[in-house]
Amino acid sequence: MASSLDVHVRICRQEIIKFDLEIKALIQDIGECRGPQSELTDLNATLKEKFRHLRSRIQDLEQIAREQDKECDKRAIMGEVEGHRRQMLSDQTSWRKANLACKLSIDSQEKEALVHGGGPSVRRKMTRESLVQTSSDITENLMSISRMMSQQVQQSEETMSSLATSSRTALQTSEEFQAMSGTIRLGRRLISKYNRRELTDRLLLLLALALFLATVLHILKKRLFPFL
Repeated sequence: MASSLDVHVRICRQEIIKFDLEIKALIQDIGECRGPQSELTDLNATLKEKFRHLRSRIQDLEQIAREQDKECDKRAIMGEVEGHRRQMLSDQTSWRKANLACKLSIDSQEKEALVHGGGPSVRRKMTRESLVQTSSDITENLMSISRMMSQQVQQSEETMSSLATSSRTALQTSEEFQAMSGTIRLGRRLISKYNRRELTDRLLLLLALALFLATVLHILKKRLFPFL
């Protein structure tokens, strides 16, 4: 029967996979988005929320790893956490590229619309407004993605530091076990030597007893049966 900890780990893993798939689907939607700008804004807002949930689940899994008693279990789960963080960084990079592709597509459509309609003054005004809005949106999205990636890099560094500490602890434990093994082997040799010495002492004692009995019998024989 699975323990509550195993159930918690399994739930975290399932939610991480679910959010990762949803994030990939939203990134694809952003890359295929052709406007309007409001639709892209809504998609980005939804995607940010999915990233927030994903980051939270990964942190839950990391906390579970830190609470493990067995060092091997801790290292295994921490390695899994680091893999999820690398995947999230990759998704954030794809998100940035999808945003740029969508922005270029929307700009292209707006420019084409300007060419086919409106007077020169209207076109210049719309072009300036479009460029300002597009530049502002791109800057905001890039800064947001940059902040998220920076946080992920920092968390990855903390995870690697924790893994390094765990590795040093495991190495120290291994060295202690080796020292204990050497002590046990020495003790085994001493016990074996003691057992051999005890056997030798017993044989000598039996030999001395046999010699004593032979001497006693010889003396009795001489006194009781002198004619023999």
